[in-house]
Amino acid sequence: MSFARVRALIVVGVLAVAAVVFVVVALVKDTQGGTNAGDDCPAGAPMVDLTLPDDPAEVSVKIYNGTDKAGLADSVTNEFKNRRFTTQKPAESKTKYKGVAEIRYGPDSVGKAQLLRAYFLAQSKMSYSAKRKGQVIDIVVGNEFRQLATTTEVNQSLVEVGEPTLPPGACLKPAEKDKDS
Repeated sequence: MSFARVRALIVVGVLAVAAVVFVVVALVKDTQGGTNAGDDCPAGAPMVDLTLPDDPAEVSVKIYNGTDKAGLADSVTNEFKNRRFTTQKPAESKTKYKGVAEIRYGPDSVGKAQLLRAYFLAQSKMSYSAKRKGQVIDIVVGNEFRQLATTTEVNQSLVEVGEPTLPPGACLKPAEKDKDS
């Protein structure tokens, strides 16, 4: 065997040993081992669902008109219905809203609220309440609202706003275990 071949085999051997040592050290010093969603959660903390829905039909919305424009809540409700969202009967807001929209949601709908935020091109105010129960998300449409985003704009906005974040004082809801096992 030539000297060049021996040298190449030695280099490959040293690299293989270094890779094995690196993997073993990484596994031994792993600080994430054994932690699950919901561990280290203080008693009484709300369990939050950060899952973005696959289908708009999974999202239930109730639209409130926060302006003086008659019929605005009805038209926005119809737009959401045409986009396959589950809609509740629209209503008038007791207070007027100056911005584009205010999205009010609770622990059960954090991921869903993030999807709705994309329909307003991230120009909406997000109002999280830990005490809020249920899946229905309230949207107060304000004076600066013009129209819902197109499908392309929604996809771009979802990339811009990123993954839903865990609200302060909340814990991540444990993932459901596989029902087949």
